Amino acid sequence: MIVHKFGGTSVGDADRFSNVADIVIKHHREALVGPPEESAVVVSAMSGVTKQLIDGARAAAEGQDSVYREIKAHLLSRHLDVVEALLDKSAERLEVGGLMEDRLHDLERLYRSIAVLGELTVRGRDVVTSFGEQLSAHILAAVLRERGVRAQAINATELMVTDDHFGSAAPLMGPTRERLEARVRPLIARGVIPVITGYIGATEEGVTSTLGRGGSDYSAAIIGAALEADEVWIWSDVDGILTADPNIVPQARTLDELSYAEAADLAYFGADVLHPKTIRPVLENGIPLRILNSFNPGHPGTLIVKAPGENRAVLPAIISTTGLSLIVIGSEDDSWTLPMAVQALQRLSEAGFDVLMLSQSLSEHNLNLVVREQDQAHCLKILRRAFDYDGLDSVCNLGVKEKVATISVLGVPGWNDTGVVSHAFLALGKCSTRVIAVAQAAAEHSVSFCIPEEQVADTALFLHRELVPIQ
Repeated sequence: MIVHKFGGTSVGDADRFSNVADIVIKHHREALVGPPEESAVVVSAMSGVTKQLIDGARAAAEGQDSVYREIKAHLLSRHLDVVEALLDKSAERLEVGGLMEDRLHDLERLYRSIAVLGELTVRGRDVVTSFGEQLSAHILAAVLRERGVRAQAINATELMVTDDHFGSAAPLMGPTRERLEARVRPLIARGVIPVITGYIGATEEGVTSTLGRGGSDYSAAIIGAALEADEVWIWSDVDGILTADPNIVPQARTLDELSYAEAADLAYFGADVLHPKTIRPVLENGIPLRILNSFNPGHPGTLIVKAPGENRAVLPAIISTTGLSLIVIGSEDDSWTLPMAVQALQRLSEAGFDVLMLSQSLSEHNLNLVVREQDQAHCLKILRRAFDYDGLDSVCNLGVKEKVATISVLGVPGWNDTGVVSHAFLALGKCSTRVIAVAQAAAEHSVSFCIPEEQVADTALFLHRELVPIQ
């Protein structure tokens, strides 16, 4: 059995939904031997939808009624356009179109509730963001049925049991496995393709939760492990895991084969094609993981296994992350302490925001936090409220220093005897990049630099040229 996961760019519009359906049907029907290949599908929200859902919720919390209503109307129009483009059977089109309208009316009611409260909680945000995957799953299942394949959309709130750490919930594998065996296994045995919502789950009490940003990959790995799949295939918009972002470095090369540990490192440092938590479920069950391109399905992509082949190409990777802000919090004197830094990080974590990189000055008077630019205002609000509430008037420095990016250089064992860190520093010393902060792994396999955002493209190109051999 293969568990396929399709990301937001793979289902970004009607043509892409159609392409995904073709891929699923091809692999379902064209097993090498015997009956059709058993398949399960995990799907993300259409590209950009999750952000719009959150934008609408934030607008509701701020009393901007016209904004959230406009967002809801746009989402309805976008999804109905896909339904009308792909579903010719009038009954199927009417049913799925009606479902889109019903779910988005539910969304508007939820927005109104948030507006009354005047606050968007992490728990409420999980409910809001769950709508995108639900809509995608119903559309894809209907398209598959339209093309003669038995398929059924399933909301993962009925399958994925999690704890109540909303915003980044952890799966409870025992009850999750039981529900998948009871609900999904019989469908697969009858030749039905389950189309499961990624990213979302529910607590044992039935409260909607999410697995964190990009959690659909994680969903696929959990489902693959629970169902003892032969492989899990993550379909994205690039030819596997590359040595750099191909939009910045056109010469980027595919990493043909990686170990679980190497892939986990790449995901942790920001490789967009893989969620950091995806590796553990497949690692613990010895399930191969493939990263493939839904726009170039004939490409072999990247294979992730326990023990890569001895003849694989061993290359470093340069990972760049943009759209970040540098927040500085501290004091003019020595009243800023390490426990206060811990408190700042804890408050942001509790609110569901990720700190991608941090540095503390030797004097401990300031803490530098790298966060996503879209989260910047909300992080500032949380920090200001937290420290004002505690009466810490001496914390007088809190603001955004500048827009930044991170560049991480990762090597793998065998790439170079002297380690990737020294090579990265030597290469960076040859260009004029201004380094704001540095974070280095103790094992000397990776190093990350915080730099001005406007320098990220030139820096990534230079590092790739210096460190990655030309093919």
